[in-house]
Amino acid sequence: MAGLKKYDMAGNEVGEVAISDDLVKSSANSQMIKDYLVALRANARQWSANTKTRTEVCHSGQKPHAQKGTGRARQGYLGATQYKGGGRVHAPKPKFDMHVRINKKERRAAIRHLLAEKIQSNQLHVLQYKSLDAPKTKNVAGFIGKRNLDGKRVLFIGEGAHTPDVSPSEKYEVFVKSLRNIPRLNFMLMSNLSGYDVAVGGDLVIMESALDELMVILGGKA
Repeated sequence: MAGLKKYDMAGNEVGEVAISDDLVKSSANSQMIKDYLVALRANARQWSANTKTRTEVCHSGQKPHAQKGTGRARQGYLGATQYKGGGRVHAPKPKFDMHVRINKKERRAAIRHLLAEKIQSNQLHVLQYKSLDAPKTKNVAGFIGKRNLDGKRVLFIGEGAHTPDVSPSEKYEVFVKSLRNIPRLNFMLMSNLSGYDVAVGGDLVIMESALDELMVILGGKA
């Protein structure tokens, strides 16, 4: 039976959350994880880089200099690639429909595997969060210092998902303001969490109210 340590905002341990061993097991392999992360990064690209070839640059058709008598190599066009401001050779052009499809089962398995790794390595913690009256960096800094997370990358995770119309993150607005002055600390909502966020997030601190969503992602019941 795996367990997650639960802490209060002061960084003191106040309990433990038990997790079934079945939820921590994963069938994902390293190649599946790699393919998933590579696809996520590829889909984040805009593919909008655009350069001009020598047929697209705007230059006079006049020869740069006389064909003979100067001792220089013959040149025919100022828009040639060897001139400053000339066209580019084999340079990037806009690409369309470059989306890499990610299989749903593989995506879920990859996220489950990455979260299970965090649990097994004791890098996933539970925070017994109580709303703060006003933004105070000192409150979050105290928690980070007490848990020996200074200088580490830490991702705080709340419950719900952010959409243009509804923002459950308003509940954590004061908390987010309290951590934004501390380097390498980030906050996001559980439903918006991707495998890449988990992989690069370092230590994960999940709000106690988001535990039900975590169990669902690990394969448990809602």
